[in-house]
Formats: sequence, structure tokens, C-alpha cells
Amino acid sequence: MPLRQYDITMPDLTGTRAVVTGASDGLGLGIATRLAAAGAEVLMPVRNPRKGEAAVGRIREQYPRAKLSLEALDLSSLESVAALGEKLRADGAPIHLLINNAGVMTPPDRQRTADGFELQFGTSHLAHFALTAQLLPLLKAGRARVTSQTSIAARRGAINWDDLHWGDKYDGMSAYRQSKIGVGLFGLELSRRSSAANWGITSNISHPGVAPTSLLAARSEVGRAEDTVGVRMIRRLSTRGIIVGTVDSATLPALMAATSAEAKDGAFYGPQWPGNLGGPPGEQHPWAPLRSVDDASRMWSVSEELTGVTFQ
Repeated sequence: MPLRQYDITMPDLTGTRAVVTGASDGLGLGIATRLAAAGAEVLMPVRNPRKGEAAVGRIREQYPRAKLSLEALDLSSLESVAALGEKLRADGAPIHLLINNAGVMTPPDRQRTADGFELQFGTSHLAHFALTAQLLPLLKAGRARVTSQTSIAARRGAINWDDLHWGDKYDGMSAYRQSKIGVGLFGLELSRRSSAANWGITSNISHPGVAPTSLLAARSEVGRAEDTVGVRMIRRLSTRGIIVGTVDSATLPALMAATSAEAKDGAFYGPQWPGNLGGPPGEQHPWAPLRSVDDASRMWSVSEELTGVTFQ
């Protein structure tokens, strides 16, 4: 039986400049492809230039006139984040869409970023917090929409306030949940602060549900020598259209949040099947760990302190 396909209608994005992190593979590549197909100029900051060039080639195979550019960015280094911000500010081109999509999931052993942060928290949350701050003048100039990609893992768990970097008892999944709760709290707090300060930026959050992406696959850079049992099961379910989504359907919540005229500032978008694991995209109520305004404000302050950036 053929799988049921879901899609959204993309607006004409001609004249729009979009920045998508993690665009060299997985969901980020799918998101960048759809944005380019709709006419956007897509900037793809990548850590691995070879993978970035291959991704550009794949998009141009489908859309030869796609407007694409690569920039260097290692989200495990705040120095790299600052260098990209400085370069783009010097270029001066307004940014209309920023999709904070890249992430790292459950290294079996605790790893640290170049700045000493736990890898998942540092890469998924702190680096995107710093990148958004670095790009703030360009986002203001473009009256941008910022969409930050959290995870279904963030529907439970908590911030380990006493040990944000898991130096005591590392648990890969708990640390992953924290990193994605941090992303969600940031995206919603950015909406509130932009509105209060009249920055002209809208901010919302999305999650892809569950799909057979590379996050749980074998990845030597995070110390995972082979695919997890989980990703093998997800692949089987996905090919049968059961419970979880596909890689294509998993891009839709972020695309809806970032590009739809109906997408709301400060809202949350994800798949609509029971459990929010798969299905067509739509708005949903934020999960409990994302609802606390006090936690969001505290996370903002801690993130400023850790990254050394401020939003001005």
C-alpha cells in the first residue's frame, strides 16, 4: 500500500534571504531544498565544506537556478559562531528567515564543545542563541521570522540547573532533552522579548516528530559506531507509514512555522497524528517543560552569561 503523502503550499519566496543551520544533510537539507525551490536565496552555514558542496549539488540537480551559498560554521565553537556573525554583518544583507535546525543527539559518552560546554547543550542551544544574537541587526533589518527546531524529546525532562554541562553523572538522553528544552524556551522567549522591545522579529518553534534521519544513525564524530536499535525500528515503521513520519513529512512543521502567512508569533508547530510522532503539520500546545516563563527568562540570562553575547 503506498504511503499517504502530506505537504504544505509554499509561498513565493523570491527576494527572501534564508539562513538554515544543519543544511548539509537530513532535515536541514530538505528544508533548504524547499526554500530554494520557492525562490529564496538560501545561505547554508556548514562545518564540513565537502558535505556542504555535495548538498548544494543535490539541490541544484533538482533546481538548477537555485540561489545557494555556503559559509563556514562550527556550532561547537563560539569563536566560529562569532566569525560568521561578523562576516554576515559586514556584508550587510538583511535576513528574512532564520531556521535554527542543527543539533546533536545522544553521544554515548559525554563530549564537550571547544568552549567546555556539554556537546548537545552547547551545539543545539547555546550556539543558536549566540548565532541569533550575532545576526540580530540583520534580522531586525529583514523583519525576520526565526524558527527554532526543538524535539519530541522535550515533551518531558527538565533543565539540570545545578549541572548544566553534566559533569557529574552524564546521561545522554537527559542531556539531549535539556538541550531541546533550552531551544524551545529560547524560541518562545525571543518572541516575548522582540515584542516588548519592538525589534520587529517574530519567533516560533517547531519539532519534526520522529523520522529516520541521521541523528540516531552511525556517526563517528559523536562516538556512535553503528546505527542504534531505535533508528532501525524507526526506519521500518516509517516505510510502512505507521506511527512515525518520513524525512519529507518531518520537514513540514518547520517549513510551516517559517513560511506560512498563518503561522503565529510565539506558537508551536509539529505533526498532528496522536502522540505527535508523524502526520500532517499544524499548531499544537507547548509541552509542559516549555511553558514556564520564569524558566525561559532564567535560561536567557544563563545563556547570555555562558556565551558572552547580548541582544541589542
